[in-house]
Amino acid sequence: MVSMNKVTVLGAGAWGTTMAQVLCDAGHEVMVWGRNSVVVDEINSSHRNSKFIPGVLLPENLKATTDIAEAFAFGSSIVIAIPAQSLRENLMAWKETFPRNLPVISSLKGIEAETHLRMTEVVTEVLGISASQMGLITGPNLAGELSLRQPAGAVAASPSPAISQLMVDLFTTPYFRVYPSNDLVGCELAGSAKSVIGIAVGMAIGLELGENTQAMIITRGLSEVARFGNAYGAEPLTFLGLAGMGDLVASCGSALSRNRTFGEVLGRSGSMDVARRDVAKTVEGVASSRAILELAHRVGVEVPIIETVADVIAGTCTPADAMDRLMTVSLRAEMFS
Repeated sequence: MVSMNKVTVLGAGAWGTTMAQVLCDAGHEVMVWGRNSVVVDEINSSHRNSKFIPGVLLPENLKATTDIAEAFAFGSSIVIAIPAQSLRENLMAWKETFPRNLPVISSLKGIEAETHLRMTEVVTEVLGISASQMGLITGPNLAGELSLRQPAGAVAASPSPAISQLMVDLFTTPYFRVYPSNDLVGCELAGSAKSVIGIAVGMAIGLELGENTQAMIITRGLSEVARFGNAYGAEPLTFLGLAGMGDLVASCGSALSRNRTFGEVLGRSGSMDVARRDVAKTVEGVASSRAILELAHRVGVEVPIIETVADVIAGTCTPADAMDRLMTVSLRAEMFS
């Protein structure tokens, strides 16, 4: 029997609230911090978050607060579940009071646009804590399905075996299976890069292209992500697991995926303005695409799908032209090109 822990979750959006529910279901005491007092009050009074996960009844023992000092004082572990591109700004605001002696678990997927740092690197840089205190929970985990307690799996990655095991203990429930990994870099890069591939698949769907095209983009996209990750020292098998192939399939195959949805609107309309208007939520692949491309080129890895998506987002290529471009990529042997 896993002993009960006290966990603070930073972020009361769809993902943060879903993470908090999983932690409660695993038998832990949980407090979620959010900036929106209406959301926080509803979690406390009605056990619902109708703004972000409508129709879901949350555990009665889930607490919520707008007071960051109260949130920091509560937990023996801290889970970060806020939009990736706002991480640094929030950490800077919290820097004076953020506990330095606790395990910090990231659930974020993205690369910081300005610095090209992974999210765990942003945390260690701003807070001055050791990477051995950091963990990452990642995988094919769409909040809309996980909040309904549908069966899912994830990877708990950390350079510290103790932190990996802590995450397994914290998050494992009858419907949420968590596997430990020591490949933090590979899992983090896979979770970031798959978002860009999801946009590419969405564009193909928006252009009314079929399963053959989508399968080509997903498979070639996985090859790009794996070669990119391997150049940064990641374990090759990471990309065949839940953090790699699993997350890629969920992002490319589900209408619940924000990245795919954004790509669909982009493919249909040909307009970034329309896509930004129609998909109002955070879309990490949009924010991270150029940074991921720069990271790949820094280690000499060609990533034509990611590069094409970055160009569409930058407005230098249309979605229709993007598909034409992908058909002119070098025909060297598939596994090594």
